[in-house]
Amino acid sequence: MATRKPRKSELGQAADHLGAAAQEMGAAVSHKLSAAGDAIAASVGAAKKKVLKERDQAARSIGGLVKAAEAQLKKAEAQLRKAGESARKSILAAEKNLESTRRSTSKTLSTLQASAERKAKAVKKAVEKEAAALKKAAAAEAATIRRRVAAPKPAAKKPAAKKVIAKKVPAKKTAAKKSAK
Repeated sequence: MATRKPRKSELGQAADHLGAAAQEMGAAVSHKLSAAGDAIAASVGAAKKKVLKERDQAARSIGGLVKAAEAQLKKAEAQLRKAGESARKSILAAEKNLESTRRSTSKTLSTLQASAERKAKAVKKAVEKEAAALKKAAAAEAATIRRRVAAPKPAAKKPAAKKVIAKKVPAKKTAAKKSAK
């Protein structure tokens, strides 16, 4: 005889239905969680890509700025080097010019001193000659005065001076003389 399975009670059937529903609910929640996880993973991946992209752009931008700053620094260094070289050349030229001017001035000064000494000697000799001549003339004059004082002469009458009559100059001649001047 075949044995018959006993029929489950309604409560048992409800429990089976509840278990099946719970399994379906667990599967649905599991699917929802995995979908949410996938969505979160996708958004995290997109955010990561965006951050990496922005980081790379910032690195490129910073790299460009650094290169530009380095180029400006090299340019400034080159200008500074040129300015230093120019200043050095100017200083050397000024020192050379100063030295040549000093030598030239020294030569001119020594030439002027020698010339002044020669002229001073010449003037001294001329003054000495003039003084000797004046002394000699003074001695001769003194001797002449002594002789005159020693031998007085009789006073002679001086002839009266003739009167000079001034001639009147015609007006035309004086006007011509004034215009000629």
